[in-house]
Parts: sequence; C-alpha cells; structure tokens
Amino acid sequence: MKKFCGLTDVELTELFEQDNISAFEEIYNRYWLKLYAAAYKRLKERETAKEIVQDFFTSLWINRQQVKIVTSLQGYLFTSIRYLVLNYKRAEAVRNSYSEILLMVNNSLDNSTEENYYYKELLERVEAEVTHLPPKCRNIFELSRNQYKTNKEIALLLGISEKTVENHLTKALRFLKVHLNILVLFFLLR
Repeated sequence: MKKFCGLTDVELTELFEQDNISAFEEIYNRYWLKLYAAAYKRLKERETAKEIVQDFFTSLWINRQQVKIVTSLQGYLFTSIRYLVLNYKRAEAVRNSYSEILLMVNNSLDNSTEENYYYKELLERVEAEVTHLPPKCRNIFELSRNQYKTNKEIALLLGISEKTVENHLTKALRFLKVHLNILVLFFLLR
C-alpha cells in the first residue's frame, strides 16, 4: 500500500480504471477527509456529510467500469460531492415543503363535521392522484409515505440506487403538488 502513497492523481486514476483496489484505497484515504469537509461546509450536518461521502465512494467502486475521469481526479471527486450535496438539499426542500403542507392541513383541523369532511376529501384526492403516477413511482411513493420506509430501505428492497428512489419521490411530490394545489388552497382558505 505504501507504494501507492507516492503516486500522482493521474497514475492513481489509471490504476483505478484498471480495477486496482489498492489505487482505490489510496484515493479513498487521500480524499475522504477533504470531501467530508467540503460536504460538511455546505450542509452543516456531520452525519449527512459522512453518509454522502461514504455513499459516493461506494458508488464509485461499484460503478468503476462506467466511470471515466477525463479531467483531474480531484476535480471529478469534488464536483461529484457538490452535486450530491445539491441533490440532497433539493430533496430535503421537497420533503420539508410536503411536511409544511401537511402540518398546515393538520393544524387547521378541528373535530367539526365539516372539517372532517374536507380532510377526508383531501385524503381521497391524494389517494386518487397517487393512482395516476407511473407504477414504479407510485410503488416507491407508497413505500415511503404509507409504509414509512427510508430511501435506503426502499433502494435495498427494490434493488435500485437511493438516487433513483429520491428521483421518483421528487417526481411524485412535484406531480401531487401541481395536481393538489387547487384543492389544498381551497381547503386552507375557506
């Protein structure tokens, strides 16, 4: 392993692209802390930053046959982390928006018959709109929202990446937001 410490990034990249695990380990050891620091700087969440960097390295090794680093290794790594952080923030914003809408709906409810009627109508409308989602998107949405599974659990269950799960959830929430916006506004403003 010591012989890899003196290699340049270009040499490490070439060896990595030849499936050399020692080269990958050196890349990991050389850049893990720097990438974690970059992710943490943007997120201010230790565990999330660690998870993003760890998932990135896992994905890098698993997908090494498809990865082609044409620029500098350092540039590739930091750019990848930046995009993963941005995608995480985007998904988190969608989740927060969805949570806020549900919180507003829940806070506006009381035990009156009329309130219960509108609440049930809203739930029925959500369920009806969910049926219009593409099958895989609907399945992932229902696993997440009805069975309370995490993105990681869904990814393992369906044999897909967490990123794919996030993309399907984002698509589902965007679809529901557009199709339910009028009904939610009516419900909140009445």
